[in-house]
Amino acid sequence: MKTPSLDIDAASGDYVLMRNLVEHRPEALAKLHSRYHTVLRNVVLQILHDDSDAEDVVQDVFTQLWIKPETYCAEKGKPLGWLLTLSRRRAIDCLRRRHTYRRLTERFECAHRSPHKQAQLELAVDRDACHADLRHYLQKLMCHLPPAQKEVVEKGFFGSMSQRQIAAAMNLPLGTVKTRMELGLRKLAAAMTPFRTQIE
Repeated sequence: MKTPSLDIDAASGDYVLMRNLVEHRPEALAKLHSRYHTVLRNVVLQILHDDSDAEDVVQDVFTQLWIKPETYCAEKGKPLGWLLTLSRRRAIDCLRRRHTYRRLTERFECAHRSPHKQAQLELAVDRDACHADLRHYLQKLMCHLPPAQKEVVEKGFFGSMSQRQIAAAMNLPLGTVKTRMELGLRKLAAAMTPFRTQIE
């Protein structure tokens, strides 16, 4: 037997539509959706502040309304009030899931980022310590260089000056600076030979 179609225009009240939903009359769901979709969406949007999430929540509410219309009863109040309460609860649940996801994501990132940062920090500390030790060792060796060679090497390596800058600063010919630099570096290299042998 064919089910008579619902006369939507005649169904003036929400209570009638809710009763027809129990009978799975799609016209009733369509009418309720047309009446209250925008209202419910605006309420949910005030909680979530996200159009996509708000639309998903309202869709879930109407899906529940279609699948389990019997969860509503007149004692719970007017259908619109019940739908608003249901929408708010769903929106709050969505908000909690969103915050939980963010917290877990932040914890995960911190857990994986912290060891990396710690390793970088330790590496930087070790590198700085090595540089300081090497600088101290070189300065001790340079004490054995003739003053002219020592001054040129210091300006070049500890003062970060080019050979042309050293020549201009010391009022010396560029060739003289190059010669003093070469002699000084040779003596330092010879003095560091035992040190390199120990490392190897």
